[in-house]
Amino acid sequence: MIDVRAWAEYVVEWAAKDPYGFLTTIILALTPLFIASALLSWKLAKMIEARDREQKKKQKRQENINKAKRKKD
Repeated sequence: MIDVRAWAEYVVEWAAKDPYGFLTTIILALTPLFIASALLSWKLAKMIEARDREQKKKQKRQENINKAKRKKD
């Protein structure tokens, strides 16, 4: 079984003895996750923009159809 308390003590001790090495390791470990997060956020923003454009397009089309129907009557 993994001893979480011993592992946590080791990490705290490591951070206390070598703070710059500890921070460098943490930053290097988290960098790919930050990059993935930024990429996914960008893709989501693009998808939302495309959906909004499509909805505006459909709404305008429907308004034009309604105008044409009113003119016929």
